[in-house]
Amino acid sequence: MTKIDRTDVAILDCLQRDGRMSNQEIAARVNLSAAPCWRRIKRLQEEGVLRGYVGLVNATAVGLGVTAYIEISLTNHHADTVAQFDAFIDAAVEVMECYSVTGQHDYLLRVVAPGIGAVEEFLMQRLLRQPAVDSANTTFVLRQKKHTTALPVQANQPPD
Repeated sequence: MTKIDRTDVAILDCLQRDGRMSNQEIAARVNLSAAPCWRRIKRLQEEGVLRGYVGLVNATAVGLGVTAYIEISLTNHHADTVAQFDAFIDAAVEVMECYSVTGQHDYLLRVVAPGIGAVEEFLMQRLLRQPAVDSANTTFVLRQKKHTTALPVQANQPPD
């Protein structure tokens, strides 16, 4: 794990709140001059702490107003079955997130679509036709109560 101090946490906080914030703005907020701030950001990128920068799109504004969570059980856990499922998921643009999970099911997917019919089509015409998939259980989101992309990053050092 990368050693992260309080200044790194402050930099990450700035970038998670506004990825377009300039180095000058970040430096001012974390009480550094521009050059040391830039070096820290560069180090965080090189060490894989900062993975990239994105623009967050409002799904409803672009016609993707339905979110569903789908629990998947595979037919078996052989390497070729998992690889086949992974390839399908990689190609499925509706799938925003896919997690291998513990419990009753093998995977949890977050899917976005323009409507319930599109989710049904994805399930019936594509997902459940995959030889690797044994079953799927779908839950539709009625209303989003909280959504954030900002991680609760803390310095990994002993308390003062």
